[in-house]
Amino acid sequence: MQLMVEPTMDAEASGLQSQSLDHVATLTRMRDRDRLDEGLASALHELIAPRSVTIYRTVGEASDRRWVPRAQVRQGKPDLSFDTIWSGLEDLCLLDAHPQRCAALSGQVASFEAPGEHLTVFPLTTDMGTVGVVEVRTEQPLEATSRNLVSAILRINGNFQSLLDYSERDTLTGLLNRKTFDESFFKALQVAPTVAAGDRRRVERAAQKSWLAMIDIDFFKSVNDNHGHLIGDEVLLLLARLMRRTLRLSDRVYRFGGEEFVAVMQCDSEPAIASVLERLRRDTEAFEFPQVGRLTISIGFTLILPTDSPSSALERADRAVYYAKGHGRNQVRSHGDLVAAGELKSDDNVGGIELF
Repeated sequence: MQLMVEPTMDAEASGLQSQSLDHVATLTRMRDRDRLDEGLASALHELIAPRSVTIYRTVGEASDRRWVPRAQVRQGKPDLSFDTIWSGLEDLCLLDAHPQRCAALSGQVASFEAPGEHLTVFPLTTDMGTVGVVEVRTEQPLEATSRNLVSAILRINGNFQSLLDYSERDTLTGLLNRKTFDESFFKALQVAPTVAAGDRRRVERAAQKSWLAMIDIDFFKSVNDNHGHLIGDEVLLLLARLMRRTLRLSDRVYRFGGEEFVAVMQCDSEPAIASVLERLRRDTEAFEFPQVGRLTISIGFTLILPTDSPSSALERADRAVYYAKGHGRNQVRSHGDLVAAGELKSDDNVGGIELF
């Protein structure tokens, strides 16, 4: 009888496999979406040691889709200045400006020779389709083993992102849901971390104040009564798209149920946040909703205080919305301004719009 000996994995391959599993375990423990792309870029850089790994996601609608850089690791270190999440949509590059990235949006890995280096672009895919790309720059073309490893890590990452989307996003609008609100709210209350000298973007980010805005569709009940709930759902979906297009990339928008939405935003002053919300009000008023026509929204907002709980900030924004609806609708109202003008008392129990 001949003794059969199974081939053994060499030490280098075994070590790489162990490293890969460790990185997968780390990534799938993360729940902070702001950190996921940074963790993914760092993991890929450590595994295949390229010149750089850069993650781009697509944002915007239809012909106005654009690239937003989400994370970059070069020479083993995150590039902290590589942070444009606080930009407006108009500040970002259109998709067509980068055909090499567009080549990977079809779902296939694309390879290119660049001056002095090689560029490999991987699709970043979830259940929602290809939502971005990962650029890997190396001195030589990636070997098949490395390409397969990156693709496998990205598939696992995509599956994990899909699970997060399923549990954290509203199924109709794709906005974040009520369940995820509290965590985001308390993050807004955290003291900003120390930032590196010369890191202008994060210094500006640390100086921002946090605000909570409540957005309510005026006379939405009549839309459902007159046109049916399917048309009502279409209105909610179109308004969600309008909010994503009009508000900034950094603004977190939640659907709380029915026609009520909440946004957690950062701005350095009350006039600045009022200007952003007024732009949303104007854009909504000007939009033609199919089969419905023109609709308006009422918005109330408040500064998030260090002593706030989610319910206390929501209550103040709710009072401001209630005031707006009682004084003509289709307007943006600041709770702080209303209190200062004597229109509301800081301890008023005004009642409010039912959120749940």
